[in-house]
Amino acid sequence: MNLDLFYRQAVLSVAGNPKVEALIKTRARSLVRRYVAGETLEEALLVAERLEAQGVHAILDLLGEMVRSEEEARAFQKGILELIRAVAGRPWPKYVSLKLTQLGLDLSEALALDLLREILREAEPKGVFVRIDMEDSPRVEATLRIYKALREEGFNGVGVVLQSYLFRTEKDFWELLPYRPNLRLVKGAYREPKEVAFQDKRLIDAEFLHLGKLALKEGLYVAFATHDPRLIAEVKRYTGAMGIPKDRFEFQLLYGVRPEEQRRLAQEGYTVRAYVPYGTHWYPYLSRRIAERPENLFLVLRSLLGG
Repeated sequence: MNLDLFYRQAVLSVAGNPKVEALIKTRARSLVRRYVAGETLEEALLVAERLEAQGVHAILDLLGEMVRSEEEARAFQKGILELIRAVAGRPWPKYVSLKLTQLGLDLSEALALDLLREILREAEPKGVFVRIDMEDSPRVEATLRIYKALREEGFNGVGVVLQSYLFRTEKDFWELLPYRPNLRLVKGAYREPKEVAFQDKRLIDAEFLHLGKLALKEGLYVAFATHDPRLIAEVKRYTGAMGIPKDRFEFQLLYGVRPEEQRRLAQEGYTVRAYVPYGTHWYPYLSRRIAERPENLFLVLRSLLGG
């Protein structure tokens, strides 16, 4: 197994221990503030305003996933609707991200579809774009079904995500193509078994570029979500060589990760968005960030040791 993937899977396994979760929640708050805008909508909007002043647009996400009751799902829907109403009057591009397990996907696919439909009915007239995040492999099929159902109902201000580390993704791409999706392309951040996902970073990276170029050739709008300077450079080289204008794609990076690169890309005339998460349910998100970057593990250890 590739060392990077071994590290990621090991961290995600340890992070799932309730004792580890409790320890990090009490001792690693400084690291949380590096990657999470805050626990309130007001804090997230302040971060978004600062980013806009730097030429970087915000993707706002009320953190939450894998709810266990309909009441909890509806509470998250209420929070997302509050977010949509709060950004509706802002002068900058309005962009919201959400997870279907946050809206009760694990309880009922129909429930998640209904709650998301209500969100889109509020978002589209206000010019708020909604991105459905992709979660782990057992939930991919249902997520794609819901996206297709909403597009067939006439909703256009909604996008989908594909993960390059899954074997199934190119097949999913061709099945999505008739819907002309606004596509966000990621490598994938979940712990996946070798039966369903590439385990070699080089193959994941190669598939990321393959899928991205394929989508551009098919005329789709593509959001390249990566911090890898080699992948960013290749996207820039390829689009320049093919004469693909900068309004046909964008780069998306995480809040707190390579902020200088975000500003530099924006200054070069590319559309750049920073994923800005907020809320009290930040632990699963932070766990995936620690798993992606070994240096983050050292920051956690330093926090736990009181340094």
